[in-house]
Amino acid sequence: MQRILTTTLLLSLLTTTLHALSIYGLQCEHKTNPIGIDAQKPRLSWKLRGDDPGLMQAAYAIQVATDPDFKKSNLVWDTGKITSGASVLLPYEGKALASGQRYYWRVKVWSNQGKVSDWSAPAFWEMGLLRADDWQAKWIEPVQVEEKDGPAYLLRKAFQLKGKIARARAYVSARGLYEFFLNGQQVGNQVFTPGWTAYDDHIQYQVYDVTDLLVRGDNAVGLHLGDGWFRGAMGWMDNWGLYGKRVGVIAQIEITYENGQRDMILTDGSWTGTSEGPIRMNSIYNGETYDARMEPTGWSRPGFDDQNWQPVTVAGHSKSNLIGAVSVPVQQVEELAPDTIFRTPSGTLVADFGQNLVGWVRLKVAGKAGTTVTIRHAEVLDKEGEFYTANLRAAKATLVYTLKGGATEVYEPSFTFMGFRYIAVEGFPGELKPENVTAVVIHSAMEPTGTFECSDSLINQLQHNIVWGQKGNFLDVPTDCPQRDERLGWTGDAQAFCRTAAFNMDVAAFFTKWLKDLHADQLENGGVPFVIPDVLRNNGVSAGWGDAATIIPWDLYQVYGDTSLLSVQYPSMKAYVEYIREQAGDALMWKGGSVFGDWLFYKPHGNNHTAPDGYTDPDMIATMFFAYSAHLLSQAAGVLGKTEEEMEYRAVYEAVKAIFQKAYVTPSGRIASDSQTAYVLALQFGLLPEPLRAKAAAHLVDDIRRRKNHLSTGFLGTPYLCHVLSDHGYTEVAYDLLLQKSYPSWLYPVTMGATTIWERWDGQRPDSTFQDVGMNSFNHYAYGAIGDWMYRVVAGIELLEPGYRKIRIQPQPDARLGYAKASLDSPYGRIASGWSLMAGELVLNVAIPPNTTAVIELPNANLSAVEADGGPLLSHSDFSNVQQVNEAVTFEAVPGAYEFRYRYE
Repeated sequence: MQRILTTTLLLSLLTTTLHALSIYGLQCEHKTNPIGIDAQKPRLSWKLRGDDPGLMQAAYAIQVATDPDFKKSNLVWDTGKITSGASVLLPYEGKALASGQRYYWRVKVWSNQGKVSDWSAPAFWEMGLLRADDWQAKWIEPVQVEEKDGPAYLLRKAFQLKGKIARARAYVSARGLYEFFLNGQQVGNQVFTPGWTAYDDHIQYQVYDVTDLLVRGDNAVGLHLGDGWFRGAMGWMDNWGLYGKRVGVIAQIEITYENGQRDMILTDGSWTGTSEGPIRMNSIYNGETYDARMEPTGWSRPGFDDQNWQPVTVAGHSKSNLIGAVSVPVQQVEELAPDTIFRTPSGTLVADFGQNLVGWVRLKVAGKAGTTVTIRHAEVLDKEGEFYTANLRAAKATLVYTLKGGATEVYEPSFTFMGFRYIAVEGFPGELKPENVTAVVIHSAMEPTGTFECSDSLINQLQHNIVWGQKGNFLDVPTDCPQRDERLGWTGDAQAFCRTAAFNMDVAAFFTKWLKDLHADQLENGGVPFVIPDVLRNNGVSAGWGDAATIIPWDLYQVYGDTSLLSVQYPSMKAYVEYIREQAGDALMWKGGSVFGDWLFYKPHGNNHTAPDGYTDPDMIATMFFAYSAHLLSQAAGVLGKTEEEMEYRAVYEAVKAIFQKAYVTPSGRIASDSQTAYVLALQFGLLPEPLRAKAAAHLVDDIRRRKNHLSTGFLGTPYLCHVLSDHGYTEVAYDLLLQKSYPSWLYPVTMGATTIWERWDGQRPDSTFQDVGMNSFNHYAYGAIGDWMYRVVAGIELLEPGYRKIRIQPQPDARLGYAKASLDSPYGRIASGWSLMAGELVLNVAIPPNTTAVIELPNANLSAVEADGGPLLSHSDFSNVQQVNEAVTFEAVPGAYEFRYRYE
């Protein structure tokens, strides 16, 4: 009897656990437990978990306190029970927040089924230094030579602490790049701090919890300082020292003792520094030269003799432009061992890591003092199998390491990164083995959010390449290539790829930071430079590039439901549209507005527009983007309640649209240039009258068919190409393009062994020769924008309301694929859609997260024959508004997991 009662109790507890309502995924400002928040009203988000079908939040309560026990005396905000389904980006509305204070928060929710969750596990955020006068530290600079590619600098200070430490925080930034050490230990897991920003406007600082690194008595702090983006020459121009010709650092360590007393260790004139450290040359593009014989042992520990070091100079730089880090940190994310080590036909010793990546090599080596090992980096081998670096242009991308001798030495660089798959090693003592070289992969540590997979191994490799292209090029800014003397934040590339990026990874904080830089570097007349941060300084603006100012904020609003970001960026969006408006004048045609056109459109080798290519008139492109940006601005104004401006810019859009039709469109639906990109942009931006849309789409398809199912689009047309085809009933043609293996196509580089997306459709030709050596990156994410279509159309995950609060599941299968499936960790939870097609039967599996609703569309379905979870669709209680619309079945669904089966004709 006792056993029966015990078993019954266990089953009851298990059932309760399975159906319990709980909360997870607590975030503050798109981050998990962030330290160093500047926002006065941080926004809070959470997700629901529970097995009850149709789970929705009916109410919530939030508590914020200065201690994790949430004692009433320490509560700074207690909402009580709020009847609302809101769970994403709710602004804090409690007492004023204090600099440096950590705040703990938790959430309780009530469900639509009447259940109440426990309080969530506590999360926290910690405020940064909110006022300029919170900074007691001073900017300091070591004695330095103002020269390009010089040494890195070491700075230190010894100090004593007089009691047992309860809490300690360090606030650190640099004009340059820094590494931070306490008592001989490097602090934190970030690299390339403080990051690359529009330095003239704002410089980020990082906050570290250093409580466990400090001791009573003797301590020492050390800072390692390199040129980085701040002082290094950037791009192909002679612009060394663009932001300043002297590097410097600021650091403030705040200590609270257990007795409540406080202490501060500050950068000031008492510090010492030296250029006589081991890094003799540091450069983003050229690499690093390291002489281990010059390592000052124990330089960041107490007791080190620094009497030969020189006093630092106190600099008068402003502290008002210091901001807490907005973006996610750059980190060492993973490591790869070499696949093979071999010698090329000419005898060069090469290690192949099997993947084009961004980061550096960790070297393990033992040998005599003075032995020098040189490591060069390359993305590809040439036709003869030799190490190929010509496409790096002027970037040397070389590490030079001189041994100190003795035991095994381990080296990895501090202030440089490379884009590479292969390394060439010279001077290595003895036999080079796999354990001697490890590739360290770095990128902004964005959380992966999406997965895509299908039955075609080449498309799966394409998805792999898209993700790795994003990894390699999302390094604090969205760079265009990570290997040559460029690595700049090209705006056109970023706007083309933004939606795809947001499927693969959580890019909310990443793009929030970069858009802040874009606004800061926007020209006085509202124009947006080619690259952000603007290191080219040529005041150039180009259609499709500058439109990143309007396209990316709108995309992020759609994906994350972040109205605040839209509000913050709205002045930038408006200034850009007004810039175009001024340029276009009364004619409303932006003549000369497109510098780059449809960049890298298909062009047969050696062709100068004498044979069919993908050329599109640049002035027409500029006018189309003028209309589109005005349209997005109008929509943004509507979201933000700016009714008059919504109407004003809608009128601008309609006026430009009318001018476009008059100037560029014939009554038969032909568009000037008659190119794929012309039709794609006109249709995507809604610039054609309804009667001509089908005709224009047919002209687009005719062009694709004439080219034997090949695309001819460049950076501006490619992202929308397959979407336009699907939207106008030509999904089969879109699949023809996706599955095309010969040049130009997405799969051609895959057939050539690519492991990332190429800059050019034919970066390497079938005969293994290379395209233009002056501009030929093999890691360049723009054409990876096809990933957006794979997620949204092939697998069928689409949003109907911002932040995926309402979802559309709309898979469009093709018999050439046996299955396709995708998932997305949205702001509300995991969305999934996956189909398989076998012997004429389609099986679709769908997951809708709690607190959302969905519209599900089953293509080529007969309502009476569809099964849902093993029974007739019409009898399923979780569906409503079930309709047969032409050849599709559509209905609304509540949160849950579902399986559908039917004959797919």
